[in-house]
Amino acid sequence: MDRTERFYKIQKMLSDRKLVTTEQFLNELEISRATFRRDLEYLRDRLGAPIEWNAELGGYQLQNSPGENLSALPGLWLNQFEIHSLLSVIELLRNIDPEGLIGSQVNPIRERLEKLLEKGDYSAKEVSRRIRITTIASRLTPTRFFEIVAHALLARKRLQITHYGRQDNKLSEREISPQRLVYYRDNWYLDAFCHNKDDLRTFAMDALGVVTLLDKPAVSIEETDLRAELESGYGIFAGAKQEIAKLKFSPFRARWVSKEIWHPNQKSEMQEDGSLLLWIPFSDERELMLDILRQGEEVEVVAPAALREMVKNKLRLAIKIYKD
Repeated sequence: MDRTERFYKIQKMLSDRKLVTTEQFLNELEISRATFRRDLEYLRDRLGAPIEWNAELGGYQLQNSPGENLSALPGLWLNQFEIHSLLSVIELLRNIDPEGLIGSQVNPIRERLEKLLEKGDYSAKEVSRRIRITTIASRLTPTRFFEIVAHALLARKRLQITHYGRQDNKLSEREISPQRLVYYRDNWYLDAFCHNKDDLRTFAMDALGVVTLLDKPAVSIEETDLRAELESGYGIFAGAKQEIAKLKFSPFRARWVSKEIWHPNQKSEMQEDGSLLLWIPFSDERELMLDILRQGEEVEVVAPAALREMVKNKLRLAIKIYKD
């Protein structure tokens, strides 16, 4: 029986019996008195387990603090590799948006995990020093907007917003029912039901100019409907109506693209010459076109014809910039 299993058994014995003697622990756990002392010390000092010795009754029991109804030990039993993995994830999250929603929520968890690591082979400081994340083209959003939006999102309240539409370079006033916050490609977006358009919309958080909480109940959209409308297309652009883009990647670029997920419902097929055919659903071509253009001469749009023509026109316009 390893230590994690012993911790679970100690928890169960104390919860079920309320009082457990040293001999009972030694017999049922099949360990020495020295091992039991080490386990007890770890549970008390490192995990904060409220295990106390009752001299009058001659056994160990869980001690509840005043006003606390605690009947079990902490439920997080991790080996050092699992703890390091969690710390790595937390470090990534903290660096993504240190002043936003994530940092304040993660810090208490991080502190607890760091305490567990104090006697490990690697310090929490070393893990933090060795984990790095780099964001590209991230756009800053005022923290106060996140607080209002997050409150409305969870309290199920409507918002009045001023939104800057980059496509038409215009400001618009909207009344919306927030559905979910989305972190996508290093930027925050808000999926919401727009009462002005009577439809679901996705708003870039950095494009919000004014955000006001309204004392009106938000309309809630079923998760299945949200996914069908907002996640079936390509990237951040929504739309239930779909087309399929057929792309052909060069043998060189196929070495990377064959391992990439461009869309959950994509299909791919390797060709004899090493090139790759990739079929991608999309409902709005704007983001897909950007990703295609980034590939330069390493990709060809095979179908549909309209998308192929759009990419050709963009490339022609780009060439004009470089004419001498």
